Amino acid sequence: MKRMYQIIMISGWILMGSHLNFMAAPPLTLRQCMEYAVKKSSKIQIQQTHNADAQMQRREAILKAFTPSVTAGTSVYSNFGRTVDPESNTYINMTSFNNNYAVNASLTLFNGFAAINNLKIAKMSIKMGVNEEKKLRDDICLAVMEAYFNVLFQSQMVSVLEAQVKAMEEHLHLACRQYELGQKGYADKVQMEADLADKELQLVETENRKNDAMLTLKDMMLWPIEEELPLVALQEDEKGKETFLELTVSEASFLDSEKEVSAQAKLYHPAVLLAQQEKEKAHLDLKTARGKFFPTLSLSGGWSTNYYTYPGKADYKAPSFGSQFKNNRGAYVQLTLSIPLYDRLSRHANLSRKKNAFRRASVAYDQTLRVIEAEVIRAIQDSRGAYRASLHAQKRFQVQQEAYRLGQRKLVQGLMSPVEFQTVSNSFLEAKAQQLNSRFTSFLKQCVVNYYKGISYIDQLN
Repeated sequence: MKRMYQIIMISGWILMGSHLNFMAAPPLTLRQCMEYAVKKSSKIQIQQTHNADAQMQRREAILKAFTPSVTAGTSVYSNFGRTVDPESNTYINMTSFNNNYAVNASLTLFNGFAAINNLKIAKMSIKMGVNEEKKLRDDICLAVMEAYFNVLFQSQMVSVLEAQVKAMEEHLHLACRQYELGQKGYADKVQMEADLADKELQLVETENRKNDAMLTLKDMMLWPIEEELPLVALQEDEKGKETFLELTVSEASFLDSEKEVSAQAKLYHPAVLLAQQEKEKAHLDLKTARGKFFPTLSLSGGWSTNYYTYPGKADYKAPSFGSQFKNNRGAYVQLTLSIPLYDRLSRHANLSRKKNAFRRASVAYDQTLRVIEAEVIRAIQDSRGAYRASLHAQKRFQVQQEAYRLGQRKLVQGLMSPVEFQTVSNSFLEAKAQQLNSRFTSFLKQCVVNYYKGISYIDQLN
């Protein structure tokens, strides 16, 4: 009995822990979904490694520009046969042993400003990496937003269809009872059964679309496919209007000026910044290519010593290692001027390529500005149109909702035929779909306009 009691207690704690773990997973808001997707994104992680490489490149450019290169080495070798005697500086013919030590340093004083340009290019690469990561974040957030709204839309449509199916089942049950009592004809009963079957089919198809939308959202977020993804659901306020935590649509887009938003987009949009930085980087590459035609001036110096002995020479005792290490020391300082004369026109070809690259970057930058300006105008127009459509869709939904409620009452009272009620039900379902879709679309379009103003998608949410 004691053993059984322990097993029951352990099982109870396990079940309670599982229940607590389940309850501890609250529904995710749109912002939380965006943050999760950005955190798990493999594209951003790859870009972060590129940013780390850019940081290393900048450090290397700084060290190359302002610090010398230093090398040290040693060598040990034996010579068999004719060689030069370090003591007498004459040729001898015997086995010798040599051990050399050397330290060398060199510093480039002038190389056509290549070091300074490389440092600027490295700094530009860091900025480009930051903007590229920001662009990836924004693209991911926009994709997650669209997938999130699609899930909410399909979920709401499932709820509406479930309510309609339940109501039609009740109506069919009442119609069957009225048919048994002779108050309704057989044709009305069969028509209601057919309408119920059609509505159940719509429900199944909508549930399938909801599941597909959920899979798409999980894929966007890199959420484990086998785990449930709870989301903050739509709620209704006191006026029966659907709202949820972060969804707010206003007339702000009507006050936006295309010129002002375009000017802001040209200053803050990642695509514009990347195109501008590509142009500046191409210009630095062009200056570096021109600098290769200048002479190169470098300063170098070194220190060396050596130790030697003749193992095969009879009655020979070499000086000690310490004395030779000290007495055989030597140093040098060298200033080198290198003037490029002819390298098979490789510098000229490289200069031509860099000029073409700069022209391409300039044209791409101008094209990006034109594209962004057109996108801003289109986004503002879409936002205004979507807002107007959402207002009309809301009015239409309220009217169709009242018509559907009255139709249900007339159907029960026998004042409306099943065919007429099916028409009213379909109109209500279509109005509900348009109302949800227009509301989500209006909010999405407004977020796009705010994004062109320099506000990231994730920063627009509470």
